[in-house]
Amino acid sequence: MRILPAAALLSTALLVAGPLAAAPALPEFATPAPQAYMKDLSNGMVLFAKDADRPMPPASMGKMMTVYVAFDMITRGEAKLDQTITVRPETWTKWHSQGSTMFLSVNEQVSVANLLHGIITLSGNDACVTLGEGLAGSEDAYVALMNRAAAKMGLKGSHFANTNGWPDPNEVVTPRDLATIAERTIRDFPALYKQFYGDTSFTWGKTLGAGADITQANRNPLLGRVAGADGLKTGHTDEAGYGFTGSAVQDGRRLVMVIAGLKSFNERIAQSVDFMQWGFRAWTAVPLARAGVVVGRAPVWLGAAADVGLTGATDLRVSVPRGFAEGRKVTLVYDGPVKAPIAKGQHIADLVVATPGLPPVRLPLVASEAVAKAGAFGRLGSAFRTLILRQ
Repeated sequence: MRILPAAALLSTALLVAGPLAAAPALPEFATPAPQAYMKDLSNGMVLFAKDADRPMPPASMGKMMTVYVAFDMITRGEAKLDQTITVRPETWTKWHSQGSTMFLSVNEQVSVANLLHGIITLSGNDACVTLGEGLAGSEDAYVALMNRAAAKMGLKGSHFANTNGWPDPNEVVTPRDLATIAERTIRDFPALYKQFYGDTSFTWGKTLGAGADITQANRNPLLGRVAGADGLKTGHTDEAGYGFTGSAVQDGRRLVMVIAGLKSFNERIAQSVDFMQWGFRAWTAVPLARAGVVVGRAPVWLGAAADVGLTGATDLRVSVPRGFAEGRKVTLVYDGPVKAPIAKGQHIADLVVATPGLPPVRLPLVASEAVAKAGAFGRLGSAFRTLILRQ
């Protein structure tokens, strides 16, 4: 790979993987769902989008943001999984029979961990409100944290009005935003995601009279039907219809899908399974480089080394329609020279992959080694080298 100096600060290097070919025929997916979206998290490529930016009621899919905020508070030490929260009588009165329930009891002491199971696996409306009140003092205060998190994520079409997705004219999301919440949950809190998402059932509460344990099944339509499925959340109201935000990983490829506005419980199962299987079968990931393999070097400004290696933190690959694997144009892009000091693993460049007929994909590249700031004589030499490169 050869660095091509540019007159401006933006430098590029060019690599062509095979001759440019005609645009491939894009895989098609026909669905009765009025809105749908799918993204390959292994490379950031959007595989499918149908009216993905139109605001819609989230129903219980909005609970993913409730969980995201809780995971964030736990990670930052503002909450603990074993801390207990008391179920307020007012909360029980309003939510013990409104939609999905965890079957909490009045004045019951419940751990944050169990409330999270109640939200994620059982979709408990009572669990959402109890968690919000316990961690933020009130549901309104917790909702403010949810909207703050949405703003930080850059969600453009979403606003939250409650913790459980109960119908409210001010509670809206988009399929693209739901996929972003799912992606951020998976990326930002991998251990917590693995711990809480993907359970097939959860037991909490007692039946009236006999006092038997109540076990409820997870409504996630992918679990047990699609290999590698491990999340996330279903939703249903009369206005929203039946929806689902799901994720699965196969052979290192993780897909996130959103489907919304379906007419029945069974249609949601069938469409969710078909959609996710389509994503894995109709598309394939073409490898470009293994994680840790240096794919190029960037000059360093005022550094102890003249340049720094560029590599993927994970395997670099791009999604293409199955059977199409040629005609990719790969361009290395970075703002350079890169100013020292540089930490190993620091994101300093991108690999832009252009496939005919598909939108470009940007794959992040990181420094393969640390580069310290140079001493006085080293800085002088670095400045001289940079001037030569720009001639």
